[in-house]
Amino acid sequence: MPEQPPYLRIADELRRRIAEHVWEPGDRLPSRAQIGQECGVGENVVRRAQELLISQGVLEGRAGSGTYVAEPRQRVRVVRSSAREQPEKSPFRADMRALGKQGDWESKTDAKVPAPAAIAARLGIAEGDLCVRTSYEFLADGRPVQLSTSWEPYDLTAGTLVVLPEGGPHAGAGVVNRMAAIGVTVSHAVEQPEPRQATAEEASLLGIQKATLVTHIRRTYYSDQGRPVETADIVVPAAHCEIVYEIPINR
Repeated sequence: MPEQPPYLRIADELRRRIAEHVWEPGDRLPSRAQIGQECGVGENVVRRAQELLISQGVLEGRAGSGTYVAEPRQRVRVVRSSAREQPEKSPFRADMRALGKQGDWESKTDAKVPAPAAIAARLGIAEGDLCVRTSYEFLADGRPVQLSTSWEPYDLTAGTLVVLPEGGPHAGAGVVNRMAAIGVTVSHAVEQPEPRQATAEEASLLGIQKATLVTHIRRTYYSDQGRPVETADIVVPAAHCEIVYEIPINR
């Protein structure tokens, strides 16, 4: 059997000390140099072990302060379901209320943004065609729990009351309801989730360490004519959120 990599052995040792209450939640860990000396490994090995435990929510890093045992934190349930689209209601806020939390979001919209090649392919338009791009930061009790960047073809909504997803009389109503307001029926959505590491920008916005494990969801809404009307990149930190898919059964 292959020998366990040193950083995994150190991660197991750190978990053991936490489980045996050598360190309690909120305690600051000794320096990497000290842990490395005690365990007979280099600081880089300790760093990799700590980064693994940070990505799993066991530890948390604080810029300029050190590494700490993470305080117990309830994972936020993020439910993905087309059945949860309701007029003038936010599924995210409903999820947060069920957990006794206040759900909200901040957003920034840029109109007439040229579509990058990958986004153009997902929307079935030409690279460089204009889009409306909206960046979201979803909050639970003021703490960031999810990021999303949405792209909509500008020619679809230009000159209508729904051209700005978070502006006008249909602000915040969601893609399905906004499109319905201009006579476009959204028939279905396709989502492709995959695990990856957080980028530096994502980590900064979510308050997590760079390279922490996240779930990246590529979502695209389609009209009943088969046209993609919106595509989004959704990023959820794995240690803080659980993603649940609710599948409606048609009878």
